[in-house]
Amino acid sequence: MSNLKQLAQSLGLSITTVSRALDGYADVSPATRERVREAADKVGYRPNASARRLRKQRAELVAVTLPSDPGHIGPPHFIDMLSGCAEHLAGAGLNLVIAPVPRGESELEMCRRFVDGRRVDAMLLVRTKRHDERVEFLQSRGIPFVTNGRTESLMPHAFIDGDGFSGFREATLRFHAAGHRRIGHIAGPQEYYFAHARHRGWQAAMDECGLEADLCAEGAPTEQGGYLAALELLRLPRRPTALVCATDEMAIGALRALREIEGGEAISIVGHDDLPIGAFASPPLSTMRMTGENLGASFASLLLRAIAGEPAESLQELRPIEFVDRESHRRPFPEA
Repeated sequence: MSNLKQLAQSLGLSITTVSRALDGYADVSPATRERVREAADKVGYRPNASARRLRKQRAELVAVTLPSDPGHIGPPHFIDMLSGCAEHLAGAGLNLVIAPVPRGESELEMCRRFVDGRRVDAMLLVRTKRHDERVEFLQSRGIPFVTNGRTESLMPHAFIDGDGFSGFREATLRFHAAGHRRIGHIAGPQEYYFAHARHRGWQAAMDECGLEADLCAEGAPTEQGGYLAALELLRLPRRPTALVCATDEMAIGALRALREIEGGEAISIVGHDDLPIGAFASPPLSTMRMTGENLGASFASLLLRAIAGEPAESLQELRPIEFVDRESHRRPFPEA
């Protein structure tokens, strides 16, 4: 049986009733819905997916845009999170589409194409900026979305974020309690909210301890960015004895810089994100991570609730940071 009309005729039902039964509408009795589904399965009938989306006014897609370099799409922890998110969205009949941003195009332009073309039901935004044009655009269009990270938007929006301020404050205080007085910070670009919050946490701890917060270098949130920022600090006349790095990728780049200078093995270091590669660095990298299991499932849950119309104020999760202690933050240092 090749079409909806033939299926309806075989059941003695109208085409509209059969169509609505297959789409699960509540105005068709459960008994009729089951009868229609059994008949469709028996003859191998499958509804046209495009027609179903048009009838339901749904694209059945959630999109996430990721900046990309040749052969590389996003930091590893984003990919792991998106995999879990996709699995749980699929259970609700939604597909997660990862859209690498072509070189020369902005994420905002891609968001505009998805939304204005009615190609998505919702969006997931990662690596938010303090003043994020993507957030402002989606709010102006009334499109459901969730962000991985906060912004400084005056209008509330759904998010999951780690408390980077508290995490970096505590990491710096731990170094101070261990005897360090020259505690440096390798910061990410300050237009990103995560980098700004982590920098403020380091700054607050340095102020509490009465220490000069002058050992700070900013770089791209990559291994290369961390390497170059670390070299900048290590070339100072009084270099740091400890480094608090905005990301694990930056910390791994900084570890290379430490291996290239005399006495680098005496400088302690800590990162953030708990990337698997950190456990295999030399020395194994101490780090921080956001608490909570199965982050992808949590994002999927918030997306579904946002699509269902729950207010943004009830869809905000700020999670504590926990430490993953390995060897790199306990390195002996000279009393200088």
